[in-house]
Amino acid sequence: MTSLRPSRFKENRLAGEKPPIFKLSTTTTAIIALFISILFTISLFSPPPKSTYHSLYISSASNATIPYHLLCLTRHPHVAGSPANAAAAAYVISTLSSFGISTRTVSYEVSLPYPVSRSLSLTLPPHPPATFSLRQEPYAGGPHADVAGQAIPTFHAYARSGSAAGHVAYVNYGRVEDFERLAEMGVDVSGAVVLARYGMVFRGDIVRNAHDAGAVGVVLYTDSKDYGGDRRWFPDEEGMPPSGVQVGTVYSGSGDPTTPGWPSTRSCERTSDEEVGSSGWAPPIPSLPVSSADGEAILRTIGGHVAPYDWQGGARDLVYRVGPGPGVLNLTYNGTQSITTIQNVFGVIQGVEEPDRYVILGNHRDAWTFGAVDPNSGTAALLEVARRLGRLHKRGWRPRRTILLCNWDAEEFGLIGSTEWVEENKELLSSRAVAYLNVDSAVYGPGFHASSTPQIDKLLKHVTQQVQDPDNSSQTVYESWTRSEDFPMIGRLGGGGSDFAAFIQHVGVPAVDMFFGGGCPVYHSLYDDFIWMQKFGDPIFRRHVAAASIWGLLALKLADEEVLPFDYLSYAFELQSGTRELEEEILGKSVSLTPLHKSIKELKKAATKINAQRKALESCGGASMWGKESKDPLKVRELNDRLMMAERAFADRDGLFERPWYKHLIYGPLKHNSYGSKSFPGIDDASCETCLTGSWWQIHMSLYIGHTMDGLKCSCHGVVTSLAARKLLLIGRSRR
Repeated sequence: MTSLRPSRFKENRLAGEKPPIFKLSTTTTAIIALFISILFTISLFSPPPKSTYHSLYISSASNATIPYHLLCLTRHPHVAGSPANAAAAAYVISTLSSFGISTRTVSYEVSLPYPVSRSLSLTLPPHPPATFSLRQEPYAGGPHADVAGQAIPTFHAYARSGSAAGHVAYVNYGRVEDFERLAEMGVDVSGAVVLARYGMVFRGDIVRNAHDAGAVGVVLYTDSKDYGGDRRWFPDEEGMPPSGVQVGTVYSGSGDPTTPGWPSTRSCERTSDEEVGSSGWAPPIPSLPVSSADGEAILRTIGGHVAPYDWQGGARDLVYRVGPGPGVLNLTYNGTQSITTIQNVFGVIQGVEEPDRYVILGNHRDAWTFGAVDPNSGTAALLEVARRLGRLHKRGWRPRRTILLCNWDAEEFGLIGSTEWVEENKELLSSRAVAYLNVDSAVYGPGFHASSTPQIDKLLKHVTQQVQDPDNSSQTVYESWTRSEDFPMIGRLGGGGSDFAAFIQHVGVPAVDMFFGGGCPVYHSLYDDFIWMQKFGDPIFRRHVAAASIWGLLALKLADEEVLPFDYLSYAFELQSGTRELEEEILGKSVSLTPLHKSIKELKKAATKINAQRKALESCGGASMWGKESKDPLKVRELNDRLMMAERAFADRDGLFERPWYKHLIYGPLKHNSYGSKSFPGIDDASCETCLTGSWWQIHMSLYIGHTMDGLKCSCHGVVTSLAARKLLLIGRSRR
């Protein structure tokens, strides 16, 4: 705006008359007044910047309602398919609606297993058989004693129905290396019923590894060394009581096993029981979970070699031995499969500028028992996120992109609710999903942990710098994180432990998973209740507040930033690290990783280039008298779509060898541990099962992933493919 300057004036010599400073016409005065009025009106009705709302989101944090939500959600055991879980879904719907958030539900008809009968007896000749009750005892004075009987009996979901009897052998954690060590000791478990302790690997893989070693049945127990409760336990201390049992699934797939790869709708086609049984996703021998008290009783009947030092557990006055025998276990399990209705609940906050781009937050609702930690600490945090977003919405905030708040069902059985929804909406998500932010159990205890796809690393660190540490008000979550033993470790999402699996591993959507604490001693047991959380997990619920703050602020950044805050240089560095680990594994073999190194270098160049393009685009907008000038919307859209679609480049249409549901060729679960992960799972599968010699040489010499990040360089409308990922897949396929 041009300033008004006083004109020259003649000296007025009239006595007592002062010279005027300005001489303005009536028209000029009116124009100035109108101009000021327009500016005032613009400032009055222009929405504040998105950063103002983001600050308001953090400042509106409160622990006032979180305990109430958690208490309401955990009044009854609510396994998937039960009336109690339907009531929990209704609570989530009504709560979201009370915040002014539009809700929707999507139901599926899925095959869920439930126990019919089970028994376990132990014989030590010449004594008569001793039968185990397989029952968890309610604790004295507990508020849930009157409804504890509603909990599902202890069992393994998708365990093989049948009976098994044999001398018992102790196999430590039941890992592949544990069975190899037994073989080195001259211990043969063929025909035995093996006893393994929970921990280290997925329970389904323990049963499968036992079968591969020749065992006929498996009993899993919670050792007090791993889950506390050696001398004092809940409710006096946080450890697992002697009768506590970890329930869980042994199904290593994702989604309804009768509809692999397609959604379980009411009239859909299903595979037969025989096809499901031969798929390899469920173990072929029966298994049961038992308590530490029962496990210790079984251990006392095992003789033979003394178990290695690192196999010894927490049972007092007991030297662990490996057997087999002389104790004999007789195990029987019978279950039934039934088509059951499950219900996913959604809250939708519609985007304005890019409503067809989705930032997705997810947590599951179903629990094996009360589920105060797993999963409803996450559900309570999700409702706290919704409360704050609803408050912003009432203040005038509208996200640039659409935000979806998802509450999944039947996760505990095998990630079923989320997987069925992803399979039904695969094409839509492939073209529209920006990121998936997962919180399963929000709080186990103190200390922040996170896993992500690498392009979100910087954003994750930035957000944690904005949130106060719940256990030390003098520092941020980031500051406490950097001082922890885990920093700077950000985990990766190759494991199949929660609902992020379908998004990243099946479709290739960038993802995050996060929580506070390092584990729950009463995991999946009757004692995972509100009292445990109130006494040990989060007494004043500030960790829940911090989890909701990080979760929601991540969503706001991804939903509101004009240019998506992804950095693929982090991805290049991560792949370099994974390649170094791969080189160590194949050291001395006739394998060349030169093409892999070359492709990562190309990725680095592409990531650097798109970062420069981002800076150039961001510098286009500037301030003017009318506010901030907008950038070219078509250029913003094109750049954002390349950033969004780049992750899809690692998802191959045909998937991993013998595991086609897993499409992502950088991150996927290990073949013998569904909870574990490494970079390049297809190569890891091959190296685990095949000696890298001879014919491998030519295959690796042809390895080419030079166009890995075509998604960063090509137009936004094409389906991004990755020659790199496809060539990596060829390694796994060529081993037979």
